[in-house]
Amino acid sequence: QVQLVESGGGLVQAGGSLRLSCAAASGSIVNINRMGWYRQAPGKQRELIATITNGGFTNYADSVKGRFTVSRDNAKNTVYLQMNSLTPEDTATYYCNAFHRFSNYWGQGTQVTVSS
Repeated sequence: QVQLVESGGGLVQAGGSLRLSCAAASGSIVNINRMGWYRQAPGKQRELIATITNGGFTNYADSVKGRFTVSRDNAKNTVYLQMNSLTPEDTATYYCNAFHRFSNYWGQGTQVTVSS
């Protein structure tokens, strides 16, 4: 079982930055094959924006590449999403995801709102 707790969302002005955190309250990220970040804006499909594997390989959606960085701290059992140069189009609910043993686990979501 994997339990994920997200934090770091909030309101930020365009051009600003936020760092989202995803702590594994249950389970060790060292043993999780892949963790990732998704986002979903009202009226839009959920979008995969970043992933990081247990081996440290990362991938990014074109919409965030060059602006967002996913990383992890195994000692803290936490995955991060550093978001820079935010725009109003980044406004969405952001979800942490773990894919482990052929199952998906999700955080509760954290709201990010970027004002003009």
